[in-house]
Amino acid sequence: MNTDYIREELKQKINQEVIIKVFGMRNKTSTYEGRINAIYPNIFTISSNGNEKSFTYADVITGDISIKFK
Repeated sequence: MNTDYIREELKQKINQEVIIKVFGMRNKTSTYEGRINAIYPNIFTISSNGNEKSFTYADVITGDISIKFK
């Protein structure tokens, strides 16, 4: 799995609802629900509760975040 593969997969799912779980330090997790807004060369953004959040493809590869499609 590489960043190009993840970018292409997410590009096909623009405007689809997702749940993103962010695994932080010391077993803290954050969960965001929203829609994929845009795909950029190094990041992708989602709209969650009127706020825009950005994540990197590298976070997906390393397992720092997980993406679940609704």
